[in-house]
Amino acid sequence: MTSDRTITLFHSPQCRSVSALTLLEELGAPYQLNVLNMKAGEQRKAPFLAINPLGKVPAILHGDALVTEQVAIFIYLADLFPEAGLAPALDDPSRGPYLRWLVYYAACYEPALVDKAMKRDPAPPSTSPYGDFDSMLGTVTSRLQTSRYLLGDTMSAADILWGIALHWGMMFKLVPETPVLVEYAGRICSRPSFVKVSERDAALAAEHEAAVKRD
Repeated sequence: MTSDRTITLFHSPQCRSVSALTLLEELGAPYQLNVLNMKAGEQRKAPFLAINPLGKVPAILHGDALVTEQVAIFIYLADLFPEAGLAPALDDPSRGPYLRWLVYYAACYEPALVDKAMKRDPAPPSTSPYGDFDSMLGTVTSRLQTSRYLLGDTMSAADILWGIALHWGMMFKLVPETPVLVEYAGRICSRPSFVKVSERDAALAAEHEAAVKRD
């Protein structure tokens, strides 16, 4: 039996939904997984397209509430479990900066990273959502040069999102491995939550690969 706080996470191993799953672990939230085999194209089949017509994970169901988009999921979950202390309250002065860094990830970091991965030049400065890659990343780096976390000495859900994203970016050689970013990503990715998710994902990925080969 599930409680009224149980979250259903639509997840596929070793992709963006890793961050949402790590957040659920950090929050101590009750959850169940609906695992999609992307190697078999399950994210493009009708059952999941009814959840997210874009065929992307993560997505979550909480009661009748369906939430897609990584940042929306982070805001929703961290606010839903305030006892975990990963989201500043609405009247906390750090709430604005917290939201800034979450949205900056989706609005600036993701588009810049995709352009770089595809070897595309950014749009002209007047129309580019992120300006240029170096300026975009420099904004984050400057903040992390002065504090352990994006909000200072206290970790928030925004750090889970950014730490894992930067880890992947550096692993794929899209983000420079500067000491500041390496240390920050290591701080997040050495946490038990991420280690647990990574180990379970490795097993899931192997199962999915084997299932595709059998078919």
